[in-house]
Amino acid sequence: MLADLPLPVVLSTRSGDVGVRRAAASDLPALIALLSDDPISAARGDRGGAEDVEAYSAGLTSVLDAPLNDLLVVDAADGTVVGTLQLTVIPGMARRGATRLLVEAVRVSSSVRSGGIGSAVMRWVMHEAAPATGASLVQLTSDAARVDAHRFYTRLGFVDSHVGFKYSVPS
Repeated sequence: MLADLPLPVVLSTRSGDVGVRRAAASDLPALIALLSDDPISAARGDRGGAEDVEAYSAGLTSVLDAPLNDLLVVDAADGTVVGTLQLTVIPGMARRGATRLLVEAVRVSSSVRSGGIGSAVMRWVMHEAAPATGASLVQLTSDAARVDAHRFYTRLGFVDSHVGFKYSVPS
């Protein structure tokens, strides 16, 4: 499924071409930086401190080792990692056995936002990755505080059709 995605790919954006490829262990510092570059993620604990590298490394390994998951990175022309997203294939019974493609942790570096990178990547997910995985539905959640992101996803054709719930398991 996700292993069959034709990667890497080059996407054209308003700010130039970018490459999308599978993440590797060597991308860990850039991935941590992207997560901590986001104020909402930082408020949840993604601060990018040295004390968290082991936890992030374990998370990256878990995602890359799970066959229905993939973590992708977006490279600028100079090789700098400027974006990331996680894809998860969810086989299901609902909707007559439909397969869903879940998009999570979409991040574009604040230094290159509004250059069309996010739009190009999400359109690739919708029109190339989803069909390649057999998904008939692309879904995502977005923090209620991300009003700009909600406008972005709506412009792409996503519909805010559901209400999401989370429960934090006590440690």
